Order: sequence, then C-alpha cells, then structure tokens
Amino acid sequence: MTDIPLTAVALSCTLKPSPAPSSSDLMAQQFLDALASHDVTSSLVRVVDHDVRPGVEADMGGGDEWPSIRRQVTEADILVIVAPTWVGHMSSVAQRVLERLDAELSETRDDGNPALFGKVAVVGVVGNEDGAHKITADLYQGLNDVGFTIPAQGGTYWNGEAMQGTDYNDLDETPEATAGAMRTAAANAAHVARLLRASAYPSGS
Repeated sequence: MTDIPLTAVALSCTLKPSPAPSSSDLMAQQFLDALASHDVTSSLVRVVDHDVRPGVEADMGGGDEWPSIRRQVTEADILVIVAPTWVGHMSSVAQRVLERLDAELSETRDDGNPALFGKVAVVGVVGNEDGAHKITADLYQGLNDVGFTIPAQGGTYWNGEAMQGTDYNDLDETPEATAGAMRTAAANAAHVARLLRASAYPSGS
C-alpha cells in the first residue's frame, strides 16, 4: 500500500498573524516534514490570516473564508492541527476550527457514513505553561466526533518551563522526546490513512 499517494493539510492555530514568528507554525511544518518522509504531499494554513467567521455552518457567508480552508481539509487524507496553549487551554482559533468542523456531521457519503470517515487527524500542542494533555484530549475528542480517525500515539507536544518566556521556536533544536513522538504520529497517520484508502469503514446505513 505504500504506493497509495496521500495528501495532508496542517492548520496552525496560532494567535499571531503573519509574518510574526510562530511556534505553532514551526511545529506544524515539522509535522509536514515528517509526513513527507512517508510520501505525503502537504500544505500549511495559518488560520488567523483568514477571516474565519464564528458559527457551525460550512459557509457563514459575508466574506467567510472558512470554505476555502474546508476544501483543503476535506480533500486531504490527513489533517494536522497544532494549537498553542493560552491560560491552560487551546487557542480560540483552534476552538473555532473545531466549531466549524461540526458542520461536517451533516455531510454524508453515498454509503451513509459521515463525509470525514476515512480521514486521519493528528495534533500538536506548544506552550510554556501546563495544559498540553488536556488540549490534546479535547482536540482528539472533537476531531473523532466529526469523523476523523486518530492513530495510535497521534500527537506530540512541547511545554516550556512554567512562568518563563522561552517559546518553542526559540529553541536551538527540537527535544528528542517531542521529535520522536512526532515521527511516530506521522508514521502511524500515513499507515492508517493508506489502510482506510484501501479499505473503507463499513456502511453506516
């Protein structure tokens, strides 16, 4: 199955608009680099650079830019979401992404299953405060609810020392624990995505 071509899109949920340096962008790109070693082509979207309106519809109208991001998500085999930690929680941008993905529950395939069945998702969390495990759990649950499959050990994180100012993108090199978990998540994501491409979930009808 290694000859099955795969695509991925990473959504960086930083609060910082471009061109500001972003730890979330860095980790998202590292995820995509790890996926590339498994023959996955990809793109990266910094969500805050787009006018993503609040709501739970696929298109909220009035200049809403979520539909173009949604198209990339629904066309990709693998979704990467990387969220920063703010006051112990995922960023408001990451929460909005989950809210907008809720619209996919009403989208079904010909077999009766939700449209996102067959898609794989992995997550990353960065921050210099506690919260990574809670954010990961919340992202896993939300993504799984709308139909994504989470592979074994499907994420990584980095927590800096509490109450200090060092960010992930300030590090001279990525700690091996974080990098190793990322490699595992990428390998498992590509493996599961190819399995699902070759053999879809059974019909829900």
